[in-house]
Amino acid sequence: MLVVHASFPIDPDRRAEALDLFETMVEESNQEPGILEYRAAADLHEENTIRFIERYEDAEAVEAHGQTDHYHELEAKLPELLAGEPKITQYEISDVTEIEV
Repeated sequence: MLVVHASFPIDPDRRAEALDLFETMVEESNQEPGILEYRAAADLHEENTIRFIERYEDAEAVEAHGQTDHYHELEAKLPELLAGEPKITQYEISDVTEIEV
């Protein structure tokens, strides 16, 4: 499994527009084969930072995601919505343990 964590600092004046675009991205991405989970959330301490957590079955699913229309739409519009550089990290996970609380 591959996990991607992405942080996007959003221009406060463009936040509503960014959230609409991100909502569409999440909805459409969760319909893709090979995506186990695709979520976005505002940071509690930095409300204009949007964080994505994405879980994929494998590298092929990540590659296929990057070829979708909704990905290309986000990629085209994102630079005008940002207030800084995004940070994206990918992790390869070989073992997962669910923790009970």
